[in-house]
Amino acid sequence: MASNASTAAPETMQWDSRARRMVMLWIPLCCFLLILLFPFYWMTVTAFKPDAELYDFGTHNPFWITSPTLQHIRKLLFETSYPQWLWTTMGVAVGATCLSLFASTLAAYAIQRLRFRGSQYVGLAIYLAYLVPPSILFIPLATMVVQLGLFDSPMALILVYPTFLVPFCTWLLIGYFKSIPYELEECALIDGATRLQILRRITLPLAVPGLISAGIFSFTLSWNEFIYALAFIQSSENKTVPVAILTELVTGDVYQWGALMAGSLLGSLPVAIFYSFFVDYYVSSLTGAVKE
Repeated sequence: MASNASTAAPETMQWDSRARRMVMLWIPLCCFLLILLFPFYWMTVTAFKPDAELYDFGTHNPFWITSPTLQHIRKLLFETSYPQWLWTTMGVAVGATCLSLFASTLAAYAIQRLRFRGSQYVGLAIYLAYLVPPSILFIPLATMVVQLGLFDSPMALILVYPTFLVPFCTWLLIGYFKSIPYELEECALIDGATRLQILRRITLPLAVPGLISAGIFSFTLSWNEFIYALAFIQSSENKTVPVAILTELVTGDVYQWGALMAGSLLGSLPVAIFYSFFVDYYVSSLTGAVKE
């Protein structure tokens, strides 16, 4: 009897451990994935559903497709200016990202390495600027855009987006530059290297993960930004994807749900592909920045 009890105890403990792991880990994780991925699933299902299934939930299952079709994607690509919207969005996102990375790199390096009086407060002030709501900056930025003659031009978005990209990227790169040993730069200074040479040949190659992380952040926000793109762009051919699919694919009170979801699905693919290539660098750089 004692032997049976001793063998049953480890089995009971093992079962309790599995049950606890199921309740504490797998069930919350599955719920989180379901809540997170369901909008994308619904968007994909709606994009490939014919109109007959899309508007008749009584006959057709709303969560499944009986007869998939490419009608909505064909309409989006060949009957609208969606390719032009996509290229405009790509150009704005790449231009704003490059400009923001250039300014953020110089600012973060100067704050972290030059060690002037009050550098810590300057870094904090730059990050606090990121917390300013875009609605507050909207009026002065609109005035400057009109005075510069950039209204209804993608260049206006390229110049405006760094106002909320540079503060966060600077804070992120400051934290990453802290993780790079300063002794490497001291040795280069002793050997006669200038600050620009050190930045270009030593610091930047070691800070590639941080630069990639800041680039992903800038590219994603530039791609998905809505308020400034809606206010500063009016002509259809210059609109970005988030604004165009809402303003051009809604006629009066009629929502073209298939085309809307197809546009959202195709518009999210570049960002998803971008993330998939650099997700390891993104996590490592954020870990380094937060740790510091």
